[in-house]
Amino acid sequence: MKKSQTAQSSKKLIEIRNFVDNVSSFEMPRVFNPYRDSCPVHDDGKSASLRKENLENYLVSALDKNPECLWVGRDLGYRGGRRTGIPLTDEAHLSALAQVFPRLNLAKATCTNLTGERTAAEIWRIISRLDEAPFLWNVFPFHPFDSDDPMSNRCHTREEFKECASILEQLLEIFNFKKAFALGNDAARVLRNYNIEVICVRHPSYGGQTEFRRTMEMEYEGKYKSLQVKLF
Repeated sequence: MKKSQTAQSSKKLIEIRNFVDNVSSFEMPRVFNPYRDSCPVHDDGKSASLRKENLENYLVSALDKNPECLWVGRDLGYRGGRRTGIPLTDEAHLSALAQVFPRLNLAKATCTNLTGERTAAEIWRIISRLDEAPFLWNVFPFHPFDSDDPMSNRCHTREEFKECASILEQLLEIFNFKKAFALGNDAARVLRNYNIEVICVRHPSYGGQTEFRRTMEMEYEGKYKSLQVKLF
């Protein structure tokens, strides 16, 4: 590797560490930050640090793979990213993610039984068939919940997003994504404020499964693996 490439790679690694530190420092009421907070029901003393390591390992691996495409949801879900620290990925699909990104080491961070999420299962049903895996993220990279129920999902507020908008900006500066698939209108509205091509697709939850599959199959026509590898 040339000196200029080595220097650029080192700079990106520093940017990733700064990014992860920024993400893990975020704190707001009614918002679970999986990279700093600990769930009294499903976590132990190591869970938050394991999720933080998962996130950094994922970002470094993505730097090697240099994905052109970004898939973006709205918030982390309580059955998925809240537990794993990886957007749009539940514990049942951590091994699938590790197979499509090079040298990616991921750990189950919770201390209770492995949990699956419907949205993550649908996302990975499509990714398992693609020649090139996208990078996964959420416009609000934390888990917002109802005041009386930590194990609930709610939409983040405009004020909450403003408090962490710099995180998405940082991510788009670190990686050179050429296209973003927004999973739902909320994600699309945010992404259209940035200099990236945005394609809005139906979110696979709440009855959108069939339309999501149809749209992604059209958008990725000709880019499916000729021999499908079973990842899960």
